[in-house]
Amino acid sequence: MPAVERIDPKTIFSAEEWARLTARDSWRGMWLVVHCWGTIAAAVALVTLWPNPFTWLLAVMIVGTRQLGLAILMHEAAHGGLHTNQKINEFVGNWICAVPVGATLAGYRTYHLKHHRFTQQPEDPDLGLSAPFPISKDSFYRKAFRDLTGQTFIKQRRPSFKALFARHDPVLTDAMRDEETENFLTSGRIAMQRFLAVNALLFGLFWLAGAGIWFFGVWIVAMATWFPLVTRVRNIAEHACTSTGPDPFSHARTTHANIIERALIAPYWVNYHAEHHLFMYLPCYRLEEAHRLLTEKGLIQRVDVAAGYLDVLRLATSRARPASAA
Repeated sequence: MPAVERIDPKTIFSAEEWARLTARDSWRGMWLVVHCWGTIAAAVALVTLWPNPFTWLLAVMIVGTRQLGLAILMHEAAHGGLHTNQKINEFVGNWICAVPVGATLAGYRTYHLKHHRFTQQPEDPDLGLSAPFPISKDSFYRKAFRDLTGQTFIKQRRPSFKALFARHDPVLTDAMRDEETENFLTSGRIAMQRFLAVNALLFGLFWLAGAGIWFFGVWIVAMATWFPLVTRVRNIAEHACTSTGPDPFSHARTTHANIIERALIAPYWVNYHAEHHLFMYLPCYRLEEAHRLLTEKGLIQRVDVAAGYLDVLRLATSRARPASAA
């Protein structure tokens, strides 16, 4: 199918408005990265100074959300939005944001730009994240249980872990592997090696700070539990139950987020996803203003806007349970 239609911003915004929306602030981009890691450090400090079940649970939720925050800032770097200097943007986006949570900026950018080109179309590589919805509440609860018990984490990391120990076998390659398989194994091996190396460095930093136990008790536990859950909720909110029709205003959802949702589910303006799809090279810190301008111009009615994440989950889990399962 052809790529989705693109909106010409000149037909919506004045030259002054568009210049303001597209202005990139490298210092602000770097501050977001510092803020993300600073929040992680503060959460670990909290449980280190006052270790109890409540501070531990709060730290896991905060750190898991900021691990999503690192992925969001990697996404920002994929669009060149963290820093105007390309080398700094690439280094910070990859090594400071992507690798610590098991991703790579280059690999992410390749498939993500295809997602933008074919949003909600058969060629969209993210279509599998939204196509099954709505689902039943029972189905969602099962998925959430797998997230919170580490099953999703293990399932997602297993291929890269296996690739780490895969060895090049000329006979096997000639007989059974094609070039695509070899590239997959190589990229998976490199990604896992970098992930383990950076996390070993993080463990050293935790240990030097007197919080070595919390590298496993908070950082790893958060990555294996809360991070997969909020990533799932984010994916649902962005495209589940949105239109596959020709209007690009309807392909993604914006979700209003209160202060608790921003702290524990949707950091760094990720909730303004429709605005991001309409104008994908806007820095994330300009998306709220883009939303305001679209509202003022009477165009926000074409966008699926949810009042909050609970409303999105109600919609996404609105499929009735089969009678046989009742």
